[in-house]
Amino acid sequence: MTDHIKIENNAGVLSLTMARPDKKNALTNAMYGALADAIEGAETDHSVRVVLIRGEGDMFTAGNDVSEFAAIAAGGSHGERHVSRFLQALARSSRPLVAAVQGRAVGVGTTMLLHCDLVVLAENAQLSTPFVNLALVPEAASSLLMPLRIGYARAFEMFALGEPVDARSALAWGLANKVVPLEKLDAEARAFTVRLARQPAGAVGATKRLMRNPELLMTQIRAESEQFAKRLQTVEAREAFSAFAERRPPDFQKLAKQPA
Repeated sequence: MTDHIKIENNAGVLSLTMARPDKKNALTNAMYGALADAIEGAETDHSVRVVLIRGEGDMFTAGNDVSEFAAIAAGGSHGERHVSRFLQALARSSRPLVAAVQGRAVGVGTTMLLHCDLVVLAENAQLSTPFVNLALVPEAASSLLMPLRIGYARAFEMFALGEPVDARSALAWGLANKVVPLEKLDAEARAFTVRLARQPAGAVGATKRLMRNPELLMTQIRAESEQFAKRLQTVEAREAFSAFAERRPPDFQKLAKQPA
């Protein structure tokens, strides 16, 4: 394991497990780096035919480690942000990506699923994208992919209000391939990976390239990243992260007379 990411390569399947259950698998910069390295490395590793992404414990991931965002919003030095490399790796991956999701999948925990080719949800899964709640904007090309997947009205509601979507609704909307009891989640997800690993890799990769345009996704990711960075420096973001740290509701109305 490296930086709370467990990595296993077995029978053509590269399993990447977010293993920080005591922190609800909140993703740190180091974890993003480890995930990016693994997915990028799979592109030149002919033994890898499928990538499986999963979370340890009772939650897929709580999303970004908010403390790191709060430090950036407060003006702290943050160095290289590996989240950009991770998102680019997802967008450019020629290997099929499979996700096994239990419990909450918050923020990037949900938007990364839009890059996965097969998604299995446990019955207790809850998908949410509360970026606006933190005075931020969506990422991972989700502002493009989410409306295409579930329609503008549902996508805007998910982004602007941040309410969670339960597993059955996510399946009905087209955000997942299957919903299974929690105890069967790993087995069902791994069954998908085994079947994919047996398929002709060249044909699978070519099919994925025909269905997804990495350059279009990268253009959207860059546009989102620019807005995301700007939003992190706003008074709205400072209020959102201060409220989070102080365990109180944010008061954005008091900022009405200040630049957003």
